Formats: sequence, structure tokens, C-alpha cells
Amino acid sequence: MASTFFGLSIATSGLYASQASMNTTAHNISNANREGYTRQNNIVKANNAISTNNTYGMIGTGVYTDSIVQIRDQYYDTKYRTQNAIYGNYSTQEYYLLSIENCISEVNAEGITKSFDNFNTAMQELLKDAGDNTKRTQVSSMASGFTELVNSMANTLEKLQSDCNEEIKTSVEQINSLAEQIASLNKQINTIELSGQNANDLRDSRNLLLDQLSMYANITTSETTLDNGMSTIFTVRLDGQILVDNYEYNKLEVKPMDIYYNQNDIDGLYNIVWSNGQEFNEVSETLGGKLQALFLMRDGNNLENVTGKGTGAAGSTKLTLTDTNCNDLNKLYIPAENGVVKIGAMEYHYSSFSCTVKDGKYTYEFELTTPLSKGVNGEDVEIGKSVTTKGIPFYMNQLTNFARTYASNFNKIHNDGQDMNGDAGVDFFTGNQANSTRQYEFDDTVKDFTFKSVVDPDADKNANDNLNATYYSITCKNFTVNKTIVGDPNKIACTSKIVDGVSKNEILEKLVGLKTDTSMFKQGTPDMFLQKLTTDSGTDAKKATIFTKSQENILKVVDNQRMSISSVDQDEESMDLVRFQNAYNLSSKVIQTMNQIYDTLINGLGI
Repeated sequence: MASTFFGLSIATSGLYASQASMNTTAHNISNANREGYTRQNNIVKANNAISTNNTYGMIGTGVYTDSIVQIRDQYYDTKYRTQNAIYGNYSTQEYYLLSIENCISEVNAEGITKSFDNFNTAMQELLKDAGDNTKRTQVSSMASGFTELVNSMANTLEKLQSDCNEEIKTSVEQINSLAEQIASLNKQINTIELSGQNANDLRDSRNLLLDQLSMYANITTSETTLDNGMSTIFTVRLDGQILVDNYEYNKLEVKPMDIYYNQNDIDGLYNIVWSNGQEFNEVSETLGGKLQALFLMRDGNNLENVTGKGTGAAGSTKLTLTDTNCNDLNKLYIPAENGVVKIGAMEYHYSSFSCTVKDGKYTYEFELTTPLSKGVNGEDVEIGKSVTTKGIPFYMNQLTNFARTYASNFNKIHNDGQDMNGDAGVDFFTGNQANSTRQYEFDDTVKDFTFKSVVDPDADKNANDNLNATYYSITCKNFTVNKTIVGDPNKIACTSKIVDGVSKNEILEKLVGLKTDTSMFKQGTPDMFLQKLTTDSGTDAKKATIFTKSQENILKVVDNQRMSISSVDQDEESMDLVRFQNAYNLSSKVIQTMNQIYDTLINGLGI
């Protein structure tokens, strides 16, 4: 039989339950604007009923607050983080592609196409009077202005690659920091929940960190409840590899490389490794996020690296490459030294290479820094890294291609002429050797030849104290006008025979005609090549902006769906507050009523 005071006990349980619910509602309201907060709800259950000896059987004993839980849907968390990684990828690509566009496009009246036109206009003026020293000086000046603009664009792209490289390092540091915080929170959560309580606010902090982490790469999470039913094992995988394993985390490290993927790469490109020795696949198609975009922008060459069939004996440091995809010196962008050779899953480094050109076919021989571990006989070989994206290296390669192609065609005509002194025309365009005052000199008279990637400052020095080289030695960074012509504009060759007079300037006419030569580039004339380059950069940037905006909208939709479940709706909380207040008042009313009953029972009846 229930106690006489049983009703008071039931009402008190209702009072406590209502008060606990109001406290949770107050907590929701006070955290409504806090980033990452998840709405909480009290789970209220009936107390165990007790048996009576009466015919009506079991009677209720009131209520109790079983737990305070978060209102959150794991499905939308996963969906949001997947979309956030895509957004991080697109937005990062957009930033760098817009920067490339700003560098290359005709954003003002002094763009690359305008500068090239100024040079050609100066040559057309020289046609009117080839003996005019002022006009010759103008040609030299405009040519120098054009090459310096190409150099400036290359330097800007180089700085952009350096920024991208540093951002990879910063991103890795941020990933490590987030992983460390998540591992620490895992321990705090388990410590609290072992006592039977839910660590809701700590879980909010962890979920917020996971949202931030998903911006950098594709992540997946799993939480497994242990046999005790209270503690869990929480893991985070980054592109399939374990980043956080409950209380521990695997650290990522960046290491500056002493090798290059492309000819114009900066020194000290970073690669990423796991601190536990696992390989980190930076070219993984599933990496996603900001990190993937940074590698695409830093290394993206639009598949313009060299591939072919390799031959080499086991234990040898010589690797021969035939049947290659590159049989054009002007489109050879692999590093002259300290490059990478990939044969299947094996990777080797080379110190230099030579190339033999015969009947228009290129055969490469690479000098490896370590011997081949096994024989190579016709296997597929890749030099550098194949990246489909048009990143910074692609645009630097395009500028290099233009410099080499235009220089070789221009010099070939200029070499056939004579200057004002009757001397053979020198190379008009050339390249500066790094860290030297010497320039390169070229010989296009030999059809079949062999060249070495590394120019020896002693063995390749000629009588002019310049260096014999091929047009492979010209890049967008060192492209320049021959210092002999800059110092003496009379060295500009306008005629094939100066004895016929300066007015017979058929060489200069051919040089001017190069501007409309449609056979020089597959895009058409030199102007068309430059216009296509600026158009491509603008198109790539615009596409990236469209993708970013579209993905931003998708992310907002998913986040709104997620927030519709887990965020605090102040109108709903206001109604809950009234509801719990009414329940509290009713429980108080029961207690008041029971008090009157007990007063009558005890004092009125004299018990």
C-alpha cells in the first residue's frame, strides 16, 4: 500500500522534472547564437510503478529526467562535411586562378599583347628608314620592354607558386592542430560520459572542429561504443587514412624537396608525409578540399610532362626513354637537373639528361642518382608529375613556349642578315644564364644533334664569352634581348647584304612578317597565341568562380537542412518555456493541494 504522503512525492518529481526542462530551455536560449551549438532536450521517463494489493494493480510513482541529449542528425553532418570539402577545393582554385588571370590578362593598356604590338610597330617604323639610329634604338627598347614584361609575369607566377607552397605548409599545421584538439576532446568526453552523463557541449566543440577540418580534405568519422555502454572510440580518417584514433592522432609533416617537377618550379617545394612513416598520396583524386586544390594549382601542368617507353639494365644509372610524347624542343618543360622519374610504383631522381634528335624523333637518356633496382624493358616511364589541371606551371610553360618559339623563328631570320657593320646577324633574342652575366648562343643549322640539359659554364663557353646552348635553355624567367644589340642598335640586321644599301631591308620585312605567320603556333599567329593565353586564363577563372558560387549555394542548402534540426529556434524555445512553466505550476498546485489535505488530516482530525 502506498504511503499517505505518496502524492507529495509524485508532485515533487514533477516539480524537479519541469525545473530541469526549464533549465535546459534556458541553456538553449542563452546559446542560440553560439557557433556550433546543438539544441538540447531533456528525456523524461516515468518512475518505476509500484504494486498494490488492490484490484487496480500497479500505480505510478511520478517522473524523472533520464538524460539530456542533443538533437542532431549524423546524416546531415556527413553531407555537410562532404560538400564543405568540395567548397574548400573550388574556392581555393578560384583564388589562384583569379590571381593568374590578373597576372596574364589584358587588365590595362600595357598588357602582353599590347607590348608585343609595340615592338612590331617599332620594327614597322624602322622599315621606313633602316639607317635611322633613333628608330633602331626604339626597336631595341620595345623588344627589351616586351621581354621584361614576360619576365615580370613569370616572377609574379613564381611568387604565386611560392605563396601556394607556403599555404600547403600552413594548411598542414592547421590540420595537425585540429587533430590534436579533437583527440583531446575525445578523452574529455569519455571521462565525463563514464559517469553516465552526456558531454553535450564538448561534443559541440568536437563537431565544430570536424566542420573546420572538412574544409581541408575529405574526412570520415566513426564512433564505436565499448562494452561498458558508456565510453566510445572515435576515429577520424583523412582520405581513408587514420588522422585521429581516439586519444591519439597521426601528425602530418611537410618537407622541402630538393627535386623539381617542372623546369620553372621554385626551390623547396613541399611534399607531405605522415609522421608514422605512412605514405601520403598528394595526387589522390579523393583527397579533396583545400589541400588538393593547392597541389593542383602549385603543380598543375595540364599533362605537359614527358612520358615514353624506358630501357635500362638492373644496377645501371642510365635510363633511355623512347617513343615519347614530346618531340619538340620548344615544348620540353622537364627540369634540367634534380628531376623525378617514375617507373610503375618506383621513383628515381636524375641529376641530368641528354637528348638526341634524329629525323624529328627525340631519344632521352637520364643519369639517375641511384641504380635501377630491376631491369626496364619497354615499361611506361613518366618524368615529373602528370596533373590534369591548368595550374601555375601550365601558364609558365605557355610563356616559355612562346619565348622559345618566337625567339627561334626570329633569330633564324636575323642570323641570315647583316648588321650595319656588315657582320652576320647575332641572336636577337636569347636567355640569361642564372647567377651570371653570360647569355646563350644558339645554332639552328644542324638538323640532327644531341644536347645536354645542363649547360657547362666552362666546356660550353664560346669565343664571345657566351654559352653554346639550345632553345631549351630559354625560359620565361630568363628570356631577354641580346646585350650586344641593347648596347649597340646598329647590330640589328635589316638586310642580307649591307653593301646593297640600308634601304634594301628584306630581312627586316621577314621579321615584321612573323607577326602574321600562322604556321608558328597551332593557335595561329603570335598575337593569336597570346590572345588565347589571356582568354584561357580568364575562362578558367570564370569557371572557377561559377563552380565556387554554385557550391556555396549547395553548402548553404545543406547547412540550412542541418540547422533546421539541430539549431535553436527561439520561438519554439519560448513555447517550451511556457509549457514547462505550466507543468511546474501544476506540480506546485498539487503540492499545495496535498498540503491542505495533510493539514486537515493532521490538525483537523487531531491525528
